[in-house]
Amino acid sequence: MELQTIQSKIYEIRGQKVILDFDLAELYQSDTRSLNQAVKRNIKRFPLDFMFQLTTDEWSVLMSQFVTSSWGGTRKRPFAFTEQGVAMLSGLLKSDIAIEVNISIMRAFIAMRQYLLNSAPSPQLKELKERIEALEDITEENEEKFDEIYLALAQLAQKNKQNNQPRNPIGFVKPQ
Repeated sequence: MELQTIQSKIYEIRGQKVILDFDLAELYQSDTRSLNQAVKRNIKRFPLDFMFQLTTDEWSVLMSQFVTSSWGGTRKRPFAFTEQGVAMLSGLLKSDIAIEVNISIMRAFIAMRQYLLNSAPSPQLKELKERIEALEDITEENEEKFDEIYLALAQLAQKNKQNNQPRNPIGFVKPQ
């Protein structure tokens, strides 16, 4: 299975890269109804961050990008599967074709991610990389500071054990 074929079926919806159920069914050489039935039988495996159904507005915008007749095509709003949802499908669909296609789909998602990370840096991507690097530097500095704090607390605890004198009770004492 060619990566370009799969990548052409990956859309960005709600800020996530997804593949629609009918495209998955086509790749798996199955029909959409069978794919969706398998998913519905195992719906607990597909939380909203793995799979979601398109809204009417999302579907109409997406349909305008396809060349479809008013009579043909799908009547129901499709389900969109994220990368994690496609990975979860691999546990449900066990045919040789499904396994091969799933591996290809995972490679397509990875290739797209690598391309985005390694492409000519846009100002936003460059800024994001700089912010991540700055956070990593801060994290290293904070680790050193936390090590010092833990050491000081351990020394105080040791000192309190050595003094082991009874302390005055904390709180309000009621006059008698």
